Amino acid sequence: MKKTFTTLFLPLFVLALNAQKVIPLDTMNWDINAKSYEFVDFKGKKAILIDQGVLVLKDKNFLNGIIEFDMFLPEERTYPGVFFRADKNFLNGEQWFVRTHLSGLEDCNQAAPATNGITPFQFYFGSKYSFAYDYKYNDWTHVKVVVNEDKAQVYLDYSETPNLSWKLFNKPKAGGILIRGSRLPIHIADIKIDEDNYQLKDFKPIENKQIEGLIQSWEISDKFKESELDTIDNVKNVISKRTWGHTIFVEEGVAANISRKVVRYDDQPKLNTVFAKLTINSEKEQTKFFDFGYSDRVVVILNGKPVYKGTNRWRTRDYRYLGTIGLFDGVYLNLKKGENVLLMAVSEDFGGWLITGKFKDSSGLTINNKN
Repeated sequence: MKKTFTTLFLPLFVLALNAQKVIPLDTMNWDINAKSYEFVDFKGKKAILIDQGVLVLKDKNFLNGIIEFDMFLPEERTYPGVFFRADKNFLNGEQWFVRTHLSGLEDCNQAAPATNGITPFQFYFGSKYSFAYDYKYNDWTHVKVVVNEDKAQVYLDYSETPNLSWKLFNKPKAGGILIRGSRLPIHIADIKIDEDNYQLKDFKPIENKQIEGLIQSWEISDKFKESELDTIDNVKNVISKRTWGHTIFVEEGVAANISRKVVRYDDQPKLNTVFAKLTINSEKEQTKFFDFGYSDRVVVILNGKPVYKGTNRWRTRDYRYLGTIGLFDGVYLNLKKGENVLLMAVSEDFGGWLITGKFKDSSGLTINNKN
């Protein structure tokens, strides 16, 4: 009898453990911050219909494991997904999300960090952080994210192999979990978290090509209003009022991320601009071509005089343009003999607060940056 009891009991015990991994959709387990929400029966599942909002799992710190959930995707533009290992205010952490309107395209989803409140998709782009996928709009889409220390993988619709493998952006640290519904009403169901299983399968992340010869660090000022540079006569005054003390470094072999050191969205939202500074010593009076990239807007100032102004914001060049970072702009710099100060006034709306640059020919130049 004892043996029979054990045989019958074990399957029930396993079922009970599996059931505990399902997080019920209710206000006891989730903080729901939304324009509106409703618990409904939808397409065979107990679901939440959430409009312009997020679900934050209560009293839970997540480090390693599997996060699974189902979404019923709309065809219109919206960005549902998952935010994990988040800090207290969900300003920093790891993310994966969908661009519902771009089914079948290479950028129809995105792995990206949150960095001081900014999701820099204009920095982390391409096949290293996204993959083409044909979405269903008439059935549930199943999402499975596996997190193991500094690595993650995503599987869609019960795929046996990962659709994407990537190295995480922050050091492993337990944090909160958020399921995002984004800007349109969306149904979400069957949220599960398994912290006992986090084995990766065939982990082969794609590596992007690095840009050679980049300026490796930039000195960063405090924030100020972009509009202060609208008047040329005010430029020297704006420069004179700045304080300094931060240095940012090139990441991914592509660009430096200003939001690593400066919080864009705080109690002073109108302060959206900083100076990124280079001190250039030239052996003689000469003209040098400087390749650069930025996000979202820039005013280039050499030795106190504006020499260039540009925009690289989302959808500014065409309706599909993401505003991604690269060496897409350039300027001829008339350098004097001795010390020259190059300031890049970089303004940010959203998507990445970024700066990068290189001299095509750096002979006769010494770049002195404080590290």
